[in-house]
Amino acid sequence: MGVVVAKLGSAIVADEEGAVRREVLACVCEQVAAQRARGRQVVIVTSGAIAIGMRAMALPVRPSGMDELQAASAVGQGRLYREYEQLLTEAGLRSAQVLLTFFDMSARTHYLNARQTLRRLLLWDVVPVINENDTTTTDDISFGDNDFLAAQVAILLQADELLLLTDTDGLFTADPRRDPGAELIAEVSEFEALEALEIGVSSSPIGSGGMRSKVVAAEMATAAGIPARIANGRRREVVAAAFAGEDAGTRFLKQAGRVSSFKLWLKYAKPTHGRLIVDDGAAAALRERNSSLLPVGITKVEGDFEPGDAVEVTSNAHLIGKGIVNYSASELRRVIGLKTAEVRQLLPRAADEAVHRDYFVLE
Repeated sequence: MGVVVAKLGSAIVADEEGAVRREVLACVCEQVAAQRARGRQVVIVTSGAIAIGMRAMALPVRPSGMDELQAASAVGQGRLYREYEQLLTEAGLRSAQVLLTFFDMSARTHYLNARQTLRRLLLWDVVPVINENDTTTTDDISFGDNDFLAAQVAILLQADELLLLTDTDGLFTADPRRDPGAELIAEVSEFEALEALEIGVSSSPIGSGGMRSKVVAAEMATAAGIPARIANGRRREVVAAAFAGEDAGTRFLKQAGRVSSFKLWLKYAKPTHGRLIVDDGAAAALRERNSSLLPVGITKVEGDFEPGDAVEVTSNAHLIGKGIVNYSASELRRVIGLKTAEVRQLLPRAADEAVHRDYFVLE
């Protein structure tokens, strides 16, 4: 049974005044029903709660304070889900509201529980409607208009495709609103080719994402072997074509060197709590030989962290990667630069590796 994760941005869900674009949501729900008739499941990841809450509270501009954003989300969340529930019911489908936070993706146990819950809903033939739980998130723990959340959901469910519906026709060579010569990029196979493009953040008064976060979300998904697509969710024919797998928007091909879901979770979802600076020998071993990082190769420890936390690993001010550390910061400061036998004398129960290669991902 195939699974498609469809993400709707704020500009798709609500207009500039914060009113729900009901005809757009109705079109998406109709396509979800059509996919179900073909034997495919659809998971909806939606933004828009803050925009709808802003309208309900007559707020003229998107708030900047976290407490205001969270309050606006709390006002809008119920209203948003009721729209989905009614439209999916009219399409003959059952639905469930699922609220996730960054912590649910960054804590491994929560991550696995979220996957089991979503799988159970799909087995029950229920359409999950997922949103970030804005009322409990914080400034530095947020998905960015749910693009990263959608990518993580696609990865944890091993979806067939990630569909990102936005208010533009796809990824262009330049901003089409500013450059009339901008051309649509129909297909992306190498993300390195996009580095020369000026891919911007959101200019919407109600959204927080933008094309950059969508491209990063597509990169996350394709690295896990999941093709992605950015398409215009305001055009009924485009939405139908995108759900059917036909030419629409910009398609991102899955990358050849598939990365495990665990390492993608580690790279993109688990927050870092410190930094390890390593010498040239350790840097080369990590980059070229897929080695573990031993205390002997560490020259400096920055930050405050505990065993199991994620840390950045750098050399000569360049980021090498990110890994889960086996030591606390205070323990590592006692043993940096020491060989394994010397470490064991100071910390008899400590692991040989500061960061094991299975729990490390290159940048």
